[in-house]
Amino acid sequence: MSVEHTTTGHDAVAVAESALDLAAEQVAGLASLAPPQGTLPARAYLESSAPRLSLNGTWKFRLHPGIRRAPEHGWQSGGDRPDFVDLPVPSSWPMHGHGTPWYTNVQFPFAVEPPHAPDANPVGDLFFEFAAGPEYFPSALLRFDGLESAGTVWLNGTFLGTTRGSRLAHEFDVTGVLVPGRNVVAVQVAQFSAASYVEDQDMWWLPGIFRDVTLQARPAERIDDVFVHADFDHHTGEGILRVEVSRAGEPIAAVVRVPELGLELPAGAEQRLPGIDPWSAELPRLYGASVSTPGETVAVQLGFRTVSIEDAQFKVNGRRILLRGVNRHEHHPRLGRVVPREVMESELRLMKQHNINAIRTSHYPPHPDFLALADQLGFYVVLECDLETHGFEEGGWLQNPSADPQWQPTLVDRMSRTVERDKNHASVIMWSLGNEAGTGENLAAMSRWTKLRDPSRPIHYEGDWSSAYVDVYSRMYASQAETELIGQGVEPPLDDAGLDSRRREMPFVLCEYVHAMGNGPGGMTEYQELFERYPRLMGGFVWEWLEHGIVRTGEDGKEYFVYGGDFGEEVHDGNFVTDGLVDAHRNPRPGLLDFKKVIEPLSIEVSGDGTGFSLTNRFDFADTSGLEFRYTVEADGVTVDGGRVDVAPVAPHESADVRLPAGLLERSVQAPVVLTVSAVLREDAAWAGAGHELAWGQAFANASAVPAVVAAARVEVEDDVLRLGPAVFDRATGVLARLGETPVEGLRLMLWRAPTDNDLGAEWGSPDPRPAAKQWLDAGLNRMHARLVGIAARPSADGGEELVVRTRVAPAGKQFGVLAEYTWSSDGTGVSLRTRVKPDGSWTNAGWPVTWARIGFEMIMGTSTRSVEWFGQGPHHSYPDTGQGTKLGWYELPLQDMDVDYVRPQESGARSGVYSAALKLDAGRLAISGAPFALTVRPYSQEVLAAATHQPELVPDGRTYVYIDHVLHGVGTAACGPGVLDGYRLEPREADFTVAFDVTQST
Repeated sequence: MSVEHTTTGHDAVAVAESALDLAAEQVAGLASLAPPQGTLPARAYLESSAPRLSLNGTWKFRLHPGIRRAPEHGWQSGGDRPDFVDLPVPSSWPMHGHGTPWYTNVQFPFAVEPPHAPDANPVGDLFFEFAAGPEYFPSALLRFDGLESAGTVWLNGTFLGTTRGSRLAHEFDVTGVLVPGRNVVAVQVAQFSAASYVEDQDMWWLPGIFRDVTLQARPAERIDDVFVHADFDHHTGEGILRVEVSRAGEPIAAVVRVPELGLELPAGAEQRLPGIDPWSAELPRLYGASVSTPGETVAVQLGFRTVSIEDAQFKVNGRRILLRGVNRHEHHPRLGRVVPREVMESELRLMKQHNINAIRTSHYPPHPDFLALADQLGFYVVLECDLETHGFEEGGWLQNPSADPQWQPTLVDRMSRTVERDKNHASVIMWSLGNEAGTGENLAAMSRWTKLRDPSRPIHYEGDWSSAYVDVYSRMYASQAETELIGQGVEPPLDDAGLDSRRREMPFVLCEYVHAMGNGPGGMTEYQELFERYPRLMGGFVWEWLEHGIVRTGEDGKEYFVYGGDFGEEVHDGNFVTDGLVDAHRNPRPGLLDFKKVIEPLSIEVSGDGTGFSLTNRFDFADTSGLEFRYTVEADGVTVDGGRVDVAPVAPHESADVRLPAGLLERSVQAPVVLTVSAVLREDAAWAGAGHELAWGQAFANASAVPAVVAAARVEVEDDVLRLGPAVFDRATGVLARLGETPVEGLRLMLWRAPTDNDLGAEWGSPDPRPAAKQWLDAGLNRMHARLVGIAARPSADGGEELVVRTRVAPAGKQFGVLAEYTWSSDGTGVSLRTRVKPDGSWTNAGWPVTWARIGFEMIMGTSTRSVEWFGQGPHHSYPDTGQGTKLGWYELPLQDMDVDYVRPQESGARSGVYSAALKLDAGRLAISGAPFALTVRPYSQEVLAAATHQPELVPDGRTYVYIDHVLHGVGTAACGPGVLDGYRLEPREADFTVAFDVTQST
């Protein structure tokens, strides 16, 4: 027999009201401006002897569309729940098929009405069952290292508290809640919350528990916190050590031991240590130490170093340093916000291999393991608080949390947890208050708290140019011209004389510069020259290290990257998320290869006659004793000589002249000879093997020794074609139709290119607000058509004939155009083409209102190409303001490797400074030679490239598109920042250039 309970009308109303109250309480919780609830005080991340249990693994998970549909109770005890599925933790749940990623840069993906979160707000319930052994009793804590964006935490159904601050650690005391044997930790995670208004960083919005979850035992005589003070006196060479140890916020007795130094001293005592090797990014010397109480021992790594600002210079250990840095986000193309340790290690080694010595943790504290690696490998780190409110800028910073007193406790809490976690790392040389968060008293409060807690490190923040509460003057994307003024100390003054005087005493850092998006960045060399010239300039951090592409598999089974808008986002910022020196798999882009050369720590200038080289050591602390110097001689593509050169150690910032064996460049009077001198690691390092190259220089001879074509052949008329040696032309138009037996489907003047990301950006400070790509389209560069002016054969000086084809090339609707004259000649085997270009029109004196993208021609071969070989700059591509990392040499690549697979397809793949090249066609070989030109070879057209939005849209059509350019327009960094510098702008001009072709057919 069963008894059925009947709910009365009053009962039903009460239940409904209770449910509404619960929903309102949950909604209000997400809108809270308060710091996290129930967490333990912030402390250093410590490697402890106390037992710890990783709670990473397969959790149970379910997703709700919003907090109003997410039950607060009834599931936290775990058990068999069919409505839950498996989900790995750490993870970003959209990367595992639960919802989708969402990308915005500045704009919020929800209505801006702080502190409220939207109703359409994915909420995930997660729980994990684990067994706790006796070692976790009587006291333990539960730690979350990263949870986006707001979490509510329970253990065994008991509410522990909340998390706020996605990239900040949260610890909860579970004493008395944890039980022996089976336990269940449960977390409810909301994608958006009030915290989202201060976490508007330029990256994907990816909710989830994305860093480690840990249970850690807390012994009775535990160590709660350690603060290491390890300074270096560069005058005496002494280290100055003092270690603070605390429990529950109060100092306690502990013993500090440094075995390598034979040192044992009580916590709190200061000890001066003679003969210490200081820590720097170049020489990252660490001393292992332990801190012990009867109940616990923690390990720390001591790096003795001092940071100071003197005479408007930023110094480490008394020496001015130069930051050769990058901005680093945490991203994985398959896992989202989760970056496995082995990936983290590999990317830091890759940075070191490319001469990078500094990292800004844009725009939040990284995984705690990151800084241990930075200490060991050697990086200067600007550690940034988890703060950005950029989405308020559009509204004139109205309601900006940085200036709203209601937000001050939570912002100071964010800063304190940033500092406390990572205060013991030698690599951290500055604290940053955050990024693009406007101005306000809350930032000043964050700065005041930090200076009181850790006066040993300067404060950074770019958003307030008056620099009222920081120690360095920071800007992003200041032009080279403005940077030079700042370096000279003659920048325009501030209105406040006191602030202006204070700021002029500060060193200057470009916290973001040379925006590395797509093809580029251009203009790096000019910045580096300024950094090295003016002591006030500290250097800078490239934006950014890593593209945030997400992997997708195409219909052909090949993987490619997608970006904002590819997941149906209502608002998004497109491919702006895919900017970086490496792709999302950490494969170097050409920009990284160039950056390595620009910032190389040694200058090697090889004399023009190859008899020696001058060497300047640009390291700040390291001499050259750990390096070996080698030379290589190549003649006509073959290595003919090489060896090592003895170089006495050169001290930092000193120079030396080094002799080389005689006659290295005197190998031939005809064939090109290239001499390369390299500085490589003498022995294995933690980040690269022996023989790794740090810097190089070159000299060459006979590079221009390219034989000219003798114009001995005559023009022959055959029906509707003209023949000149191996070249066949359409008789009516003079257009090239065949080279030997290889069909040619057209040859035309080319002044346009498929836009790069930088071409699509509005150049900062330009009088024309239109991006270069828009200017080119408006002028019709992409739709130029030729009108035949005349075609004739005329005698040549060699007794043969030249075919002269004169055209006017112009777009519809425009009065300006170009006169293009093609003069063909042949010796009967090869064929030569001289191209003369002259602007024509009535718009301006030059006839053209815009720059040109290139001066060259496109030749479409009616056959496909397997590979390209060339003598010129390589192996990667180069443009007028890029390609610093290319070397003169002999190269060969498969056709598919000639282009760069940028996430959004765009102009790429030009090899500049080419003297000779050959295309291995399906049915023969096409050789090209001439004065240095730029060569680009593709299996699809310019129009296809310009229209493509993703890599799978670039489908070879069986032809070969060859671009031979006399000159190219630079690429600049206008995707975000300055455009192309004047020296690299291609203003309309006359041009006259010649190339020769030779076709060999397959037998």
